[in-house]
Amino acid sequence: MTIRIRNLCVGALITIAASVAASEPKFLDVWRSPEISRLNFAGRKIAALVIADDQSLQMSGEEALTRELTARNTNGVASYRLVPREELKNADTARGWFERAGVQGVVALRPVSRETEKSYSPVVWSSGYYQSFWGYYGYGWSSVYVARSSSDTTTVVVETLIYDLTRDRLVWAATSETKNPKQLQDFIADLVNAAVGEMKKMKLIG
Repeated sequence: MTIRIRNLCVGALITIAASVAASEPKFLDVWRSPEISRLNFAGRKIAALVIADDQSLQMSGEEALTRELTARNTNGVASYRLVPREELKNADTARGWFERAGVQGVVALRPVSRETEKSYSPVVWSSGYYQSFWGYYGYGWSSVYVARSSSDTTTVVVETLIYDLTRDRLVWAATSETKNPKQLQDFIADLVNAAVGEMKKMKLIG
């Protein structure tokens, strides 16, 4: 089966498992902060961030996520509209743009490779780079995965993260996997829909 993924690199809230037969998205390795019950993004400015070297992928993914967030009573905004491309990968310069825009939360998506054999667990997400958005930001951009066309079976693993920027804290995290996604746009759409659906379950959005 031909894989039509061009430079798939994303930074990032959600885990999806999709089979070759295009099954419904499912979440894996889910972690949530015990403080999440006190958090509601309704009416707040929430940035959509896709950590990708491919600019077209970043823009299309962020626009799709922004539309879904805005449709559910938040003020969604794509990160590429906030931060100049040349300053996007540096946490110190990007932070000023987010702060001046009044961003209060972030939904981040980033693909990682199954070959890394990286273990995701509450221990991973409750320590190190992940707990602070700005601590994660530089790490995320420095460690992206590129999936190229191949005739072999390929599994794309994506991490999805939700941050409360008012406290710079991680509030929800998960990973997802998709085998041999046929169309990049369909893959992104499924990921975005699953992410927003999970946020709705948690009552973070309307």
